[in-house]
Amino acid sequence: MRRRKRNLISDINVVPYIDVMLVLLVIFMIAAPLMVQGVLVNLPEASADPLPVKKSEPLIVSIKNNGSVFLEVESLNGQELDLEQLNQNVSKLLDADPSLQVVIRGDGKVEYEKVMIIMAELQRSGAQDIGLITKPPTN
Repeated sequence: MRRRKRNLISDINVVPYIDVMLVLLVIFMIAAPLMVQGVLVNLPEASADPLPVKKSEPLIVSIKNNGSVFLEVESLNGQELDLEQLNQNVSKLLDADPSLQVVIRGDGKVEYEKVMIIMAELQRSGAQDIGLITKPPTN
């Protein structure tokens, strides 16, 4: 009696890989909103066209409702700055990349005068491209 040769299945079983990918997808969907970095501010709502995106990430300056100023870079790690420290740090960063875009995340309740003082200080430190961050209106 002759034995039949069995054909071996040489396909890769991808079902376990799909399961792993779905689990990772769920984890990242849950974790992504929690990864918001920076200082917590209540952005004002405004309908405006977005600024053109440059090659590099913009430098973010946050102003809380009490007027405290933060430069959102890893080296400062949420440290409050006065105007002189802000000027020094922004000048160093602009020396490294003169085309760096600077944006201000100001709380909706911060005084307009404080925002203007920060903008003037940024210009004094050499920033040429300064913008404001708002959130889109909820209609």
